[in-house]
Amino acid sequence: MKIAVASGKGGTGKTTVAVNLCLFLVDAGLQVTYADCDVEEPDGHLFLKPEIVTRRRTGIPVPHVDPEACNLCGECGSLCRYSAIVVLKDRVMTFPELCHGCGGCAYICPARAIAEVDRPIGSIDRGNAGKLGFISGCLDIGQAMSPPLIKEVLKETPDDGVTIVDAPPGTSCPAMTAVGDCDYLLLVTEPTPFGRHDLELMLKAVCSLPMPKGVVMNRVNGPDAATEELCDKYGVPVLARIPEDRLVAEAYSKGLTAWEAVSGYRTVFADLWSGIQKDAGRCGE
Repeated sequence: MKIAVASGKGGTGKTTVAVNLCLFLVDAGLQVTYADCDVEEPDGHLFLKPEIVTRRRTGIPVPHVDPEACNLCGECGSLCRYSAIVVLKDRVMTFPELCHGCGGCAYICPARAIAEVDRPIGSIDRGNAGKLGFISGCLDIGQAMSPPLIKEVLKETPDDGVTIVDAPPGTSCPAMTAVGDCDYLLLVTEPTPFGRHDLELMLKAVCSLPMPKGVVMNRVNGPDAATEELCDKYGVPVLARIPEDRLVAEAYSKGLTAWEAVSGYRTVFADLWSGIQKDAGRCGE
């Protein structure tokens, strides 16, 4: 089972939920992998403190044009919707930072004048935090596109056991890339006007995705009828309400998890896992 933990905005506690859910599942005896796909600002390692076993560089294929073979037909430039390759009167210009690595220009070139070369965009770490498998991507500074790296991180995840995917925040391409192929989507929100607004944006963005979905309300300090009504409107159950607790914030500032610092939070994540299983089973009937 692959569970994506996502949010409509940053700062809702998405990584907190992902990390603590992983620790609960490991404690319950399951085979679990944590995959940090928030590659622009990965921070799961700060709490899990994994031992990194391998680190590999990864990139995307970008076009390299042989000027001797090129006949300036313009087919490649007409194909590319991102202007990563532009055919001028006397030469072809490439802009690797705009290339999405689809390979279409090399495929369509009738003169076979385009080869693909690898452009590094980031790195992927693999390791273990005790019995927990750990995978994390880190986008190079200055790189504009994270989806290709996110896809590479997801390729590294195992087919068996439970994988918790810590997705990028928001509703743009990086977030959709991370959650698109998961079996369950867990949305983390906070009881604020901004939290509700961005939760609704996220619900609208993922409504057409086929997997079942649930919501975690984090930092709850009393009833929040507005968020409850919003979830009812979209037919998404609230699986957990995590109470606001200063002890959690203090632990967070020290790089500790709620699982380690606050004993009562073990019950919260046990109930959350039970809710995910029931909702996934209900939707699969």
